Amino acid sequence: MKKTVKNAEPPQYTPEQIEADRRVLELLSQTFGSISAAATEIINLEAILNLPKGTEHFVADIHGEHEAFAHIIKNASGNIKRVVQEIFSTAMREEEIRQLCTLIYYPGRKLENMKQQEKNLPDFYNITLHRLVRVLQEVSSKYTRSKVRKSLPKEFAYIIEELLHESPSGEDKQAYYNRIVETIISTGQADAFIKAICRVIQHLSIDRLHILGDIYDRGPGAHLIMDSLGHYENFDIQWGNHDALWMGAAAGNECNVANVVRICLRYDNLATLEDGYGINLVPLVTFAMETYADDPCTVFEPKVGADDTTLSIKSRRLIAKMHKAISVIQFKLEQQMIKRHPEWKMESRLLLDNIDFKKGTVTVDGKEYALLDSNFPTVDPSDPDRLTAEEQELIHKLVHSFITSEKLRQHIDVFFSHGCMYGIYNSNLLFHASVPLNADGSLKDVTVMKKKYRGSELLHRVGMLMRAAFTPDTPEKIRKYARDYYFYIWCGPDSPLFDKSKMATFERYLIADKEAHHEEKGNYYRLRDEESVIDRILDDFGVTGDHRHIINGHVPVKAGKGENPIKAGGKLMVIDGGFSKAYHDTTGIAGYTLVYHSRGLQLVQHEPFTSPEDAVKNGTDIKSTTMLVERKKDRVLVRDTDKGHELQSQIDELKELLFAYRHGMIKERL
Repeated sequence: MKKTVKNAEPPQYTPEQIEADRRVLELLSQTFGSISAAATEIINLEAILNLPKGTEHFVADIHGEHEAFAHIIKNASGNIKRVVQEIFSTAMREEEIRQLCTLIYYPGRKLENMKQQEKNLPDFYNITLHRLVRVLQEVSSKYTRSKVRKSLPKEFAYIIEELLHESPSGEDKQAYYNRIVETIISTGQADAFIKAICRVIQHLSIDRLHILGDIYDRGPGAHLIMDSLGHYENFDIQWGNHDALWMGAAAGNECNVANVVRICLRYDNLATLEDGYGINLVPLVTFAMETYADDPCTVFEPKVGADDTTLSIKSRRLIAKMHKAISVIQFKLEQQMIKRHPEWKMESRLLLDNIDFKKGTVTVDGKEYALLDSNFPTVDPSDPDRLTAEEQELIHKLVHSFITSEKLRQHIDVFFSHGCMYGIYNSNLLFHASVPLNADGSLKDVTVMKKKYRGSELLHRVGMLMRAAFTPDTPEKIRKYARDYYFYIWCGPDSPLFDKSKMATFERYLIADKEAHHEEKGNYYRLRDEESVIDRILDDFGVTGDHRHIINGHVPVKAGKGENPIKAGGKLMVIDGGFSKAYHDTTGIAGYTLVYHSRGLQLVQHEPFTSPEDAVKNGTDIKSTTMLVERKKDRVLVRDTDKGHELQSQIDELKELLFAYRHGMIKERL
């Protein structure tokens, strides 16, 4: 298609150009069958191009913390509070602003709480409705009426539209406007209307949600987070290594299944397994009780706070036995997998082969360490990675439970329909962990199925292989390799979702010396503060623009120790600040999120979230600190975005169709 120049004279097309594009133009004419229809659509699209861009919201490494995630989404990383403060800063006290914001986040629960305190309920409803409409007017101002209309609940769509687009300033309109509000109250619809309008405010405060991996593990509600994503139209997921772990488990990879169960037991997170996905743990309980009956399994006690009262001593002991049982099985299965794939060059992880069972020691990287636990009744020193018959039966049952979980498969399908290894949106390159690099900062060649790939080609190839494990028409040999490869994706040294020398699970459990726990990060983490390196990666992925960035997570930013999440002169932002409670002591905070709206990029640092109940009762919010990463001199418009470029292409095509209509080259469908 011929590209037009903004504000240029109407384009002229030759018969040859029209003929070359005839197929596209004929298809377009089926929707816009006349000069009037095509012209109207051009006017509509040109108007959209001049609207401010919608707000993009970036989150990473949620790790099952569904309550904190839900709150961050409800308050749009503080964006809603910012809007409320801008509107009402001179008309409302801080306490009133806080209560109004909490109402928007949790309308049902907050209404019940506030109604108990209000003496004049009609007056409360009247004031609240007027304030909510004003907030909705502000958050919807950057969207077309059509888009806003689509987000409105059917039962109140007409009324909300009337309130949105009618200003109560004029005398006649004032009476009309007020009467609508009064009637909502007098007919008993105030509660339902408030809930509806609050949900619309939440919805329109985020135009697109980007999740940069690791929805799963540690926290108790990954399945709830996946359920909640069904309420969003515009979201994407860049897969993380913990997500890949669960994807591999759903594909039937035995190592991944064992790892998933182990991590859930380590963090006392059985709800995700049993309640979320219906994974049957009874066989594991039976096996653990029989095999480790007299073993205190102290090393394998779950990681819960010392003051945690939710677990009884008996439950702790049972979980510890289950934890040890699945850990030993995992170590065996991983050795089998590594020996089956020597091309992965992971022989240094064959630690069961390096145990001296008589001395109770293990040799790691040439150094001998004492084991914290050397009671392994199911391990044969002469063949340490061989499963006993009971262990083999147990892992078979667990794998079956994973691959037949309908709910888990539904959630994995969401990863495939809305995700991939990386994404490029509005000059921002998104991925979870890294792009493997050589020591000099050049892109590293990584072998996948006997072929070498680097940079964008590597991430694309890995993503295709991950899909192959679930694709029925994939040859069985490739499907089997793809299932196995999910283990390498989880912890392989050149995996772009991991990129460390090793995953020191064995050492962290069984060796006291923390020197053995060290995991050497890949060159990407060492070099990611160098602008030239980041530019090289952005060039390889074809990311263009004057203000382009990489945004990723994976390695928690130790903000408490002064680490800066903004690197490479602002070209890289790391937004894993520790959503997971297990990281709070390490990071000193409870996560970062990034907001990209029409005025620029803002990085938001969050303090730990208390609970929805505390928010409703006391009006508390996540305490957040906003750092301005990049401020735009002029507001970013839709025409400056990826969507704008698509709309401009549509305008160009419609202008060509209009020319063809007017010159009789294509007949109108009147």
